[in-house]
Amino acid sequence: MTHNELYVPKGASTNARYTVDIDPKRAGWTHSSLRIVELAAGGTHTLTSGDSEWIVLPLEGGCTVHVDTEEFQLLGRESVFAGVSDFAYVPRDAQASIASGAGGRFALAGAKCERRLPARYGPAPEVPVEDRGSGTQLRHVRNFASADAFDCDKLIAVEVITPGGNWSSYPPHKHDEHRPGVEAELEEIYYFEIDGPNGFGYQRVSPSREGGSDVLAEVRSGDAVLVPDGWHGPSVAQPGHDMYYLNVMAGPGETREWRICFHPDHTEGYR
Repeated sequence: MTHNELYVPKGASTNARYTVDIDPKRAGWTHSSLRIVELAAGGTHTLTSGDSEWIVLPLEGGCTVHVDTEEFQLLGRESVFAGVSDFAYVPRDAQASIASGAGGRFALAGAKCERRLPARYGPAPEVPVEDRGSGTQLRHVRNFASADAFDCDKLIAVEVITPGGNWSSYPPHKHDEHRPGVEAELEEIYYFEIDGPNGFGYQRVSPSREGGSDVLAEVRSGDAVLVPDGWHGPSVAQPGHDMYYLNVMAGPGETREWRICFHPDHTEGYR
């Protein structure tokens, strides 16, 4: 894919319902989706899940999610930099209603899937949080829907906070081949927000094969980068401005797993 197809600047996928709307057709792949919906105070949104499973993740504000016979009160958060959020899982072949009394912004992370799992609530205190790397490679990972933290059919989703001036998604790594026990084939979306006005970061995707994905993008709040294949990383945060990204992943493998291969030229000195 070309640079312009991989880099999705803020507003490039906006429509009447979503400020970000990336589905498999838009991305040119088969499974992963991301939507961002903004609700005014008292606003509501109807999500028809279709052939995909979805997680409703508050980015700013809280909401109530009605799905099947369940009702989930999501406390949410002031911003993605304020801490971990609770979330709700919406199964395929369902209709969900999202309502927010005070208004807010909500990510809908989705993946085409086969099994219909029950609607569920994900409490914030149960989200595993880890520090990965050290020094200028330190970042904070919120594994709210990682493969070993929350049950989904295909969807894998995590959040990462990279402190200002640091590198994350490092060493560069890939997951574009099915190699049992070694590497899983996963399509990935990076959605970015930067703390503070005028902040920015950089995202690199380099080819893992001849003619593969190749992009170096300056990213700002509301931008996204698509990773259908290739080595991705580093993600670089501007000094003085923490960088947030939401990773949404899914693929065709029978087993839902996150198995990656590090770039052999960039592992020396990794901490």
